[in-house]
Formats: sequence, C-alpha cells, structure tokens
Amino acid sequence: MSNDTVTERAPAPAGPPAGSQRSGLPNWAVQGLVSLSAIVLALVVGAVLIIIGDDQVQAAVKYFGAAPMDTVSAALTAVGEAYKALVVGAIGGIDPITESLTQATPLICGGLAVSLAFRTGLFNIGAQGQLIMGAILAAYIGFAWQLPPVLHLLLAIIGGLVGGALWGGVVGVLKARTGAHEVIVTIMLNYVAIYLLQWLLTTTTFKRPGREDPISPIADPNAQYPQFGDTRLHGGFILALLAAVFVWWLLNRSTIGFELRAVGANADASRTAGMSVGRAYIIAMVTAGALAGLAGTQQVLGTDLPLTDGVAATVGFDAITVALLGRGTPLGTVLAGLLFGALNAGGLQMQLQTQTPLTLTTVLQAVIVLFVAAPALVRSIFRFLPKERGTGPVLAKGWNG
Repeated sequence: MSNDTVTERAPAPAGPPAGSQRSGLPNWAVQGLVSLSAIVLALVVGAVLIIIGDDQVQAAVKYFGAAPMDTVSAALTAVGEAYKALVVGAIGGIDPITESLTQATPLICGGLAVSLAFRTGLFNIGAQGQLIMGAILAAYIGFAWQLPPVLHLLLAIIGGLVGGALWGGVVGVLKARTGAHEVIVTIMLNYVAIYLLQWLLTTTTFKRPGREDPISPIADPNAQYPQFGDTRLHGGFILALLAAVFVWWLLNRSTIGFELRAVGANADASRTAGMSVGRAYIIAMVTAGALAGLAGTQQVLGTDLPLTDGVAATVGFDAITVALLGRGTPLGTVLAGLLFGALNAGGLQMQLQTQTPLTLTTVLQAVIVLFVAAPALVRSIFRFLPKERGTGPVLAKGWNG
C-alpha cells in the first residue's frame, strides 16, 4: 500500500442561487431604483384611472368597434393633458416651484420624525398629535407674547420643539417603563391632541376676539418666518433641510445615533451588549416629537399663520408615507417630501385645467407607497431590478443602512 498522502481540495464556493439577480450596486442605489420603478407604476395606475373617468373616452368607447383609434386618441389626450397640468402646476415656473417647496416643508420634518423612530425600531404613528402640540405652543408664544424680532421667532420655534418633544416623550417613557406599544399610545395621543386643540380654540385665551369660529389670532410679525419674496415659501424650508442634516449626523456620526440604530436592528443584542434600550426609546421619541413639533411651527408661523382645528391637515399621516418612500433615510425623506409636495401643488392645477379630481394625487401617493412596501412585486414586474443584499423587513432591518 502506498504511503503517499492524498490531498483533498476544498470544494469551490457555491455561486449565487439561480435567479438571485445580485449586482455590484450598493443597497441605496438598488432601493432608489425600486422607488423610481414604484413611481412609474403609480403613474401607470393613475393613467388608467384618468382614462376610466374621462368623459371623452367614455363617449368614444361607445363606438369603439367602428373607430377604435378614436378611443385610443381620447385616452392618450386625457392622460397627457392631466399629467402635463400636474407637472406645470408643480415645477412650471417660480410660483409653482415655491408652492411645491412650501407644501413639502412640513412633510419633510414630519417624515424625519417618523423615519428616526423607524430606525430605532419604533412605529411613530403620532406625528399628527406631536405636530399639533408643537403648533399650539408656537402659536401661543407667537400671538400672546410681545418680544423683539429674531428673539420672538426663536422662542416660538423653541416652544414648538418643546411641545412636540413632550408629546413624543410621553410615548418613549411609556414604552421604556411599561412596555406599552407605541402604535396604540401614539394613535390615542393623536386623538387627545386633536380634541385638546378643539377645546382650546373655544377658550378666551386662544379664540380671536370678535370671532365665533374656532380660530386664533395671527402670530405677531416678529414671530413669523421670513418670506421669500411675494411667495408663500418661508424660512421654515431652510430649517427643514437643516433638520435633515441633523438627523443624518445624529444617526451616522454620533454615539447616540449608533445606539439608536443598534437598538433598531436588534434590541435584545443591544441590551446584552450593555446598551440601555429604554434610554434609546426615550431619546428617539423625544427627538422625533421635536421634529414633528418643528413642522407645527412651520404651519402657524409661516404657511397658515392662525391656529385652527385643521392646522395639521393630513401632514402627520402623510409623513408616514413620506418616511416609507424615503426608506427611513434623511436624504430619501427629503426627496420623498419634495415629490409629495410637488404632487400636492400640481394636483390643484391639474384639477383646475382638466377637471381631474384632486384625490387622484392621493391615490398616486398611496400606490407609490404600496409598491415601495412590496419590492418583490416591483422586481417581478421590472425583472432587470437587482435584489437588495442583507436586508430584512422593510420597516425594521431593511432600513438600518
């Protein structure tokens, strides 16, 4: 028998499974492609809805067999005119652009409030209530106090930040100390804030003298954001961009941000490593509430000025869709806020010019988020899209950078 040693070769590393569609693109680029594809799909769905609801198309369908091209022409005309009006109303000049930025301003801050909580593993459904509480304090300081310029605006903004932070902090403390689910708590606090605002507007402290409807006095000019020319765009937009930079720095360049992301990725492992999960929850919700409160100041000190029971509109809830589309990143949230602001501004022009219902823009926003939340569906339609690497659920591990 030979004493020669037989050397066994290690098996070659297995390649990627068939159909895995990996690519050399970084995850942020892949996620961007998925988001852009989702927007395209939403526009297609919107086009179908425009065609179905157009009177000219419905009239042409009646004689489709005799002249099918009339139906096709009417459908293309309806979609083309509607989307042209949407684009012109959003970016077709200085006024449309500034109006789009104005609409986007509170959405960016609200989206950052939701995104920051998401990155910590929390579902902040309470941006609406936090925005309202920030608006209440900012408005009160704005119309009730008499202070010199700059100082008055600064204190009003701080008041809005404090109002939102306190409302968000309640959620963080309850989550950290009692384990109360933040979704339930934030939803309930939304209702508390809404009805608290309605009650306050019936009191002599907040009701405008000589008015019976629920509306407050207008903030003193010293407490108002400076306007850009004759447009509705104000300095709150600059603060929204600075807030995005702050959130980026907090999450990616600070020790606290590292802890927030670690807790969001795996709370049990973070606790084992010696991190205080409860502290992270409180910090995240206080900061998220402050960001939502900043959006409230932009409403009552810049865009709308008086405090009314509709001051928040649907900003707090739209912020959730902005955060989803932005995939929980500051840059993505800013871009998503700009897109939704453009849709809101352009939708008004589309309705005026083509009688297309304004609710179509709401449908577009919802469909965009639907596709973003189902990336596998988008990739099944656009088969050239690569898969993301090392990502988990959309609302948890998939957003941890």
